[in-house]
Amino acid sequence: MIEKLDGMSKDLVKENIAKLKELFPSIVKEDKIDFEELELLLGEDINRNKEQYSFVWNGKTEATKLAQKRSTGTLRPCVEESKDWDTTQNLYIEGDNLEVLRLLQASYNGRIKMIYIDPPYNTGHDFVYKDNFEDNIKNYKEQTGQAQKSNADTNGRYHTNWLNMMYPRLKLARNLLTDDGVIFISIDETEYSNLKKILDEIYGENNYIGTIVWQTATDNNPTQISIEHEYIICYAKKKDLQPKWLVNSAKAEKIIAQYNILKEKHKGNLELIERDLKKWIKQNEEELKGVSHYSSVDEKGVYYPGNSSNTRDGGYKFDILHPITHKVCKKPDFGYRWTQETFLEADSRGDVEWGKDETTIPHIKKRIETVQEMLKSYYYEDNRFWTRYLAKLMGKKVFDNPKSIKLLQNLIKFTTKKDDIILDFFAGSSSTGDAVMRYNLVDGNYRRYILVQFPENLDLNLETAEAKAKPMIKNAIELCDELNAPHLITEIGKERIRRAGDKIKAENPDKDIDTGFKVFKLDTSNLKKWNNAPTKDADEVAKRIQMSMDYLETDRSELDLVYEVMLKYGLDLTLPITKSANGKAYIVEAQDYKLLVCSEMNITLEDIESFANESVDTYLFADRCFSTDNLLINAEEILKSRNKEMRLF
Repeated sequence: MIEKLDGMSKDLVKENIAKLKELFPSIVKEDKIDFEELELLLGEDINRNKEQYSFVWNGKTEATKLAQKRSTGTLRPCVEESKDWDTTQNLYIEGDNLEVLRLLQASYNGRIKMIYIDPPYNTGHDFVYKDNFEDNIKNYKEQTGQAQKSNADTNGRYHTNWLNMMYPRLKLARNLLTDDGVIFISIDETEYSNLKKILDEIYGENNYIGTIVWQTATDNNPTQISIEHEYIICYAKKKDLQPKWLVNSAKAEKIIAQYNILKEKHKGNLELIERDLKKWIKQNEEELKGVSHYSSVDEKGVYYPGNSSNTRDGGYKFDILHPITHKVCKKPDFGYRWTQETFLEADSRGDVEWGKDETTIPHIKKRIETVQEMLKSYYYEDNRFWTRYLAKLMGKKVFDNPKSIKLLQNLIKFTTKKDDIILDFFAGSSSTGDAVMRYNLVDGNYRRYILVQFPENLDLNLETAEAKAKPMIKNAIELCDELNAPHLITEIGKERIRRAGDKIKAENPDKDIDTGFKVFKLDTSNLKKWNNAPTKDADEVAKRIQMSMDYLETDRSELDLVYEVMLKYGLDLTLPITKSANGKAYIVEAQDYKLLVCSEMNITLEDIESFANESVDTYLFADRCFSTDNLLINAEEILKSRNKEMRLF
């Protein structure tokens, strides 16, 4: 029997059961899980104590079910609002992030290297989305026409509402991470402890990496303690797969840059270069703290003559002959800190600093290029700089407290490489997209971003906003009018990355940087039959038959349908799409895989032969493609004879 797509997002419960069956085949009895057998296999590792430590709140069970619920929705392509549609690998998705995370499960499961989110801090003034278990897409469409109500701290379910919003989203997000992927979450003290508890549960306490304390602008209205910081909490999907987070030192690179300037200025005169470099380092000592001792210069560049002496008795003791006097050099009292083999290797590279004679202990030169740094748990930056940056980029202040691009670049630098994918599903002003493009410019790599943002209605938000926020929202509305765009926060986010990309291109015309993005919007399924539950009602069945003829929802295109099939079949939404040779189907091309999608009504045997000649791995046909059962059988036989897979939708 030909397998058929059911039009729904990935079945996470079914996938979890399959994993259990694979690990413990004996627990499967009549295709059901036998929990007594599972308990027997787990032995003493089962905790039956009802008074065990756990974190519970009103609604947690439903929040868990929300993370497992499947979706019939889709993401519709919006070419006219995109930038560089045909070439870009970046995505900007408008929609409720819970529903979007469900829909991304098939195509991006285990593919996201880094997630960064800046969710509502639950300060009493920010919006906390209320999900609907029955129909979240319908609920989402209703919410887009409403002012986003704040979660007042006088509300009896104040923390509960926030937890119920975050929990299912974080569970779904974990599935998307690569095994060596990480998640960073910005938060303040209001919900830090609760966030830490749910992350311990979802990711595991053993996968906690650490928390960065970010000191930012001074608190001008303290009550008791002046709060001048927030947090960025970090978890790994599997911490034991994380390498050491070491990168080349940015401070060292500044010294190298200055050395190159002086090298050019002094035409290679080592004495003058070293003199002026030491002077420059002293003038910038505070900024170069930790690497300021790298100030010596030789023919190969900048170095520091490392300490040769062991810190206590028991070091390596051997004779070193001075290259000029050929006498044994003076030894450190506690012996050398490195072996004779290490010394000889350094000497062969020209990395030994000798004294004028044997009375000076020789030193191994530590090259500045080898200096590395780690991600620090404390970070200082006044974020008002980035508020000014965004206001200048957009022509007016349209967003308050955008995240620091410099800070985001730092996270990207330590945890990603090459063509990794970075996800932000609380995208806000799109700072993450800006940071990804700019860091690609720094190291020449091709990282990709996926941004997800709820299209909050600015007009309705203006009605309920605090007085101090109203001028900024009015500016955002004015900008939308200038762009001839609807008054939505997503229009601000898209325009920000358009302008940021244009600025990068203008400043670096010779650089190959992907500054485009494909826009997709959350909506109900394009297929009428996938938007309706199965029924035995005769009138409804007749209606379904009509749907096979007029099968697309109003205002939907064949391209909309192709992207929905890609999404539910598990293909990347940025893959190129072309038409088949006979023009009656679309072909989606991955690196080593091709999918043909056909929804043409009443195709012929000649069409099937033409499709079969395409270099395609899997063929997906709509029910309505085949006017008779015989044609369907013939199509299956033709493709089967050529070792091709065929499926229906």
